[in-house]
Amino acid sequence: MTLARLPWFQILVLATFAAYPLIPGTNAVRGSAQFVPLFSFAILALGLNVVVGNAGLLHLGIAAFFGIGAYVVGILTVPTFPFHSSFLVAMVLATVISAAVGVATAAPTLRLRGDYLALVTLGFGQIFIYAVRNLTNVTGGTQGLTPILPAMLPGIEDPDTRALGLGPTWRGYPSFYYISLFALAGTLVFLRNLENSRLGRAWVAIREDELAASCMGLNPARLKLAAIAIGAGLAGMAGCLYATGLKGTAGPQAFDFGRSMITLCCLILGGLGNRSGVLLGVLLLIGFDSVLTPEIDTWLQEQRVNPEGKQYLKVAGWRLFVFGLALILIMRYRPEGLLPGRRQRHELHTEEPTPGA
Repeated sequence: MTLARLPWFQILVLATFAAYPLIPGTNAVRGSAQFVPLFSFAILALGLNVVVGNAGLLHLGIAAFFGIGAYVVGILTVPTFPFHSSFLVAMVLATVISAAVGVATAAPTLRLRGDYLALVTLGFGQIFIYAVRNLTNVTGGTQGLTPILPAMLPGIEDPDTRALGLGPTWRGYPSFYYISLFALAGTLVFLRNLENSRLGRAWVAIREDELAASCMGLNPARLKLAAIAIGAGLAGMAGCLYATGLKGTAGPQAFDFGRSMITLCCLILGGLGNRSGVLLGVLLLIGFDSVLTPEIDTWLQEQRVNPEGKQYLKVAGWRLFVFGLALILIMRYRPEGLLPGRRQRHELHTEEPTPGA
């Protein structure tokens, strides 16, 4: 499966971001501090979409695996610990460890469904936050782990990439920007292949009717574990990219229940089960929060609309109101999302039969 066979919306998004650093006068600070986390959150949302959109399992603790990936790369690369691993090794281990923790925590709860499973995953997310805050010798507590400055490959010193016009180090802009974008593109291709495979079709079967799927010879337990493992692994990889881009893990508040809910809202807004819809939801919600809102507030202050920086006049102060209003309107007028998959569009917008036909 090649990139050219991705849906047009995904190709358009990837091409637009790939061209951004090539535009003269583009803001390097925005590209590094705003767009790189945006790519990480897109991978996180795609991982959650495997669990919720494809397999139909309501998961409210995906941010915990996002945090596991971030702290794994932190522990393996910060000077405080003796490991001093490279970025490639840390990313592989972050993905594998997150997937393994996902399987280990999900295996005892496979008999639970719906709200009960959601409560268990919510509880795991809260346990993770509590552990991070209290294991200060390992996680740095509320301060996190810094600095995360690994070499790219094991045993190889950082090359000077200035001759290529990419900055003095691969961790800077636009080198790491393209690494994160490439990871997002690879995730989209991987998930497209997966959804068209036997495993992807089996996920759809258990999502629609688990009893009928089991009667046809499918093993719901193994299929659920596979979905959770892949979703958690992608979340761990996203956390690795996020922490490396920030050069630190940030505090535990970056991986709390609010992060899980915002990620789930991206799926609902864009369209559950549809990768293009997930990307659209991330661009609208996370893009509004981390890219558009700071620009609007800065412009308002420059125009002296809000010269004193009063909170109630800042767009950022109203972001949760905007999110809630958007979700209410979506659930009322377009419950399948802005860019639904073919199946969801058919189920929720089946045309009424013509009278007399």
